Amino acid sequence: MPKAGVLYIVATPIGNVGDISTRACATLSSVNIVLAEDTRHSSGLLKRLGIKADLHSYHQHNEEIRAGWAIERLQSGEDVALISDAGTPLLSDPGYRLVQAAHDKGVRVEPIPGASSVIAALSVAGLPSDRFFFEGFLPSKAASRRARLSELRGFSHTLIFLESPHRILACVKDMLLIFGGTRLAVIARELTKLHETVYKQSLAELYKWMLDDPNQTRGEFVVLVSGTEPKESAQEEVDELLEMLLSDLSAKKAASVAAQITGRKKNQLYQRILELNK
Repeated sequence: MPKAGVLYIVATPIGNVGDISTRACATLSSVNIVLAEDTRHSSGLLKRLGIKADLHSYHQHNEEIRAGWAIERLQSGEDVALISDAGTPLLSDPGYRLVQAAHDKGVRVEPIPGASSVIAALSVAGLPSDRFFFEGFLPSKAASRRARLSELRGFSHTLIFLESPHRILACVKDMLLIFGGTRLAVIARELTKLHETVYKQSLAELYKWMLDDPNQTRGEFVVLVSGTEPKESAQEEVDELLEMLLSDLSAKKAASVAAQITGRKKNQLYQRILELNK
């Protein structure tokens, strides 16, 4: 039985092709197979780098089938590299099934580290970086997104999110609603690309800035939000949420929305609104 090959997890540039490492180029040039999320995108990158590779698709729709096929090739002695469209594979990208299967079959998995939009954004954000929580993409539906943000509201870690251009405004608006307008946050847009922007301000100012300049809603985003201060109590957080909701909604509607977000009873929240209005 031949010696099994190696599965390489290779980081690629998130924008600037100059960020590819010498080791990554050497690995992609030497392996028998390269698995890529989007072969059209990755073939362009490999062509720019002067690398000829046996390129095959590996994405969320064929992950289970392709993982089994790749394991067979690895067990036959071939080396395989996995890349994503940009950055480090498996961070909000497919690949988990393949890596898990490789470990289960005793196949060696080797990282070829490099660019990561998450770590790049954290390094320039000016927010605490000793402890952070990577959430990735929030739910696309508003109610689910607000519910998840409510669960994260009490975290003292710096929170890191990824977001797409068509949802970025709604996402920041919901963060403003749930976290409060004074919470510090950072928009890191188009990192390492021509229109790279890193802007740090309160959530209220960030939302206004994006509304005033539609160009700031284009591209790919990493959103970082500072953690909560230890002094904030659970009741203070609920009161702040109610006050924000009341600026746009009736008391009954505000109580209903707050109940969905916090999980508290609607009638208790309504009574609290009456107390706050006094």
